[in-house]
Amino acid sequence: MQIISISSLKGGVGKTSVTLGLASAARAQGIPTLVVDMDPHADATTGLGVKQGQHTDDIGTLLERPRRISLADHVTPSGWPDLAPGAAEAGIPGNGKALDVVRGSSRTSLYERPTTRPRELRRLATLLESVTRYALVLIDCPPALNGVTRMAWAASTDVLLVAEPSLFSVAGTERTLRALDLFRSEYAQGVRTTGVVANRVRPASTEHQFRLGEMERMYGDRLLPVAIPEQSNWQQVQGAAWPIHAWPGETAAQSALLFEELLAALHRPQGRRSQRRH
Repeated sequence: MQIISISSLKGGVGKTSVTLGLASAARAQGIPTLVVDMDPHADATTGLGVKQGQHTDDIGTLLERPRRISLADHVTPSGWPDLAPGAAEAGIPGNGKALDVVRGSSRTSLYERPTTRPRELRRLATLLESVTRYALVLIDCPPALNGVTRMAWAASTDVLLVAEPSLFSVAGTERTLRALDLFRSEYAQGVRTTGVVANRVRPASTEHQFRLGEMERMYGDRLLPVAIPEQSNWQQVQGAAWPIHAWPGETAAQSALLFEELLAALHRPQGRRSQRRH
């Protein structure tokens, strides 16, 4: 099972949007996927169409007793529609593969205090040991290097950092990579690869093109070969709680293809080992 933490230490760079785009791509390809919403704002939970008040515990509550409960008993199916617009009339079925969610909540903030105690860092990893039906787990982390993010990294096989092509985001991501490398060496040896994706890119912006070149120089081959452009209707897509693959229009279709490319750059089917070890 591949476990990918989607992280950023700067808010507003579209971390949750990338998480939802990857979930949509995985669902479109029939990859059984679990999304764990570790962000106290629980935006991924909302974007996946999952209502609060379900008959399952949220991740903040589950982290309180990781050895005494089964996470598999507390997953919720996503609320995304099974069919693309017009598919029902055309008789096109859904793919039937799982896209499940562990709900986020503000209770996760109880674990924001940075810690290096192994028992604390292992809470999420212990919970994930009880789920076996998924090929892919996506963890939406809070935009901070706190105990919650460290807990997610300690449970992961891969970490994806999301960055905008802007001065503060580029510099912050470089610092995050250094912090992540140090954390991996001491507490998260299970993390096999780390990468950076440029998000909210405006191709016509001279500043963005300059920063993209800067990112290539600073991050080297850690910068993934997929850049996600800024999409004007992304808020509308998320507000409707729809997958990008089902949203009408050419812009959405192009974004859907880019998320498939990003997933292909990240996802390692069982039995295939990645050559990227950064």
